[in-house]
Amino acid sequence: MWPGDGALGAACVLTVAAAAARAVFVPAVRAIEAVEPTVTGYLGGLGLPIVLSWLVGGAFAAAAAWVCKISLSLRSDYLAIATLGISEIIVAFLKYEEWLTRGVKNVNGLPRPVPYEIDLQNAVWFQDWAAALGASHVDLSSIVVKLCYAGLFLLVLVILTWLSETALRSPWGRMMRAIRDNETAAGAMGKDVTARHLQVFVLGSAVIGIAGAMLTTLDGQFTPTSYQPMRFTFLIWVMVIVGGSGNNWGAVLGGFLIWFVWVQAEPVGLQLMELVTAPLAPESALKEHLLSSAAHMRPVVMGLVLLLVLRFAPRGLIPEQRR
Repeated sequence: MWPGDGALGAACVLTVAAAAARAVFVPAVRAIEAVEPTVTGYLGGLGLPIVLSWLVGGAFAAAAAWVCKISLSLRSDYLAIATLGISEIIVAFLKYEEWLTRGVKNVNGLPRPVPYEIDLQNAVWFQDWAAALGASHVDLSSIVVKLCYAGLFLLVLVILTWLSETALRSPWGRMMRAIRDNETAAGAMGKDVTARHLQVFVLGSAVIGIAGAMLTTLDGQFTPTSYQPMRFTFLIWVMVIVGGSGNNWGAVLGGFLIWFVWVQAEPVGLQLMELVTAPLAPESALKEHLLSSAAHMRPVVMGLVLLLVLRFAPRGLIPEQRR
């Protein structure tokens, strides 16, 4: 064989593969993008309930975690850096690979797992119920839909919490805590530390995948460009740290508490800025700047909360119980 025959063969294979992929994907992309969800309805789902997509989202996230298992050979800070890098690669893939995710065109028109407000408003029984309560059927329909979402999400939270608590109290949970506390000692006892790392990595990713699918269903559309590390990475860390790491109930408490603070930080910050700038003239440039910067109170408040918790309650509001 001549030198370089292997490289030439590989180049030929890649060229043919690229041409074949282009011949297959380009017509498919055009066909999918020709569908307007607002007119024809959402394309996909196989006619199945949207709730099943939550399980599919968890399965895809678990599969992505299994593919990225090479990062588990790293430790400590290097593992965190590698997983963050992989997550950014996945986000970039979702944003720019339009043939699979529509990219910046988004996926909209997703069906709801709960009734639509307009359907409730047009139902005679709902109008009679609103009249009996002495409330507007428009306002009541919005409240009912929000309560349905809250009940559905609460059910998922209860199931996941029960499964997590059951696993934590099982021999498997004791083994995982032993590996977390001292990998060397656990390995000396015959435990496959690497396999257990991969196992918990996949399970954790599945839970996050379910949560992401639930959020997408709540929004009614999938928008990869709206992903912000501040909101979907850092904020979750703060929730776990504030609630108490290694504690399922602490994570639940931290989630509710930090999200409430996150939502209220901007309006409270605006009120604070209005109070501070009250003595200034309405045309003051400083007053205009401070009022327009009220939205930045959120990261400032989160940083202060994190510092206070690490200083006065480093184990979180609900410390882990040593069993």
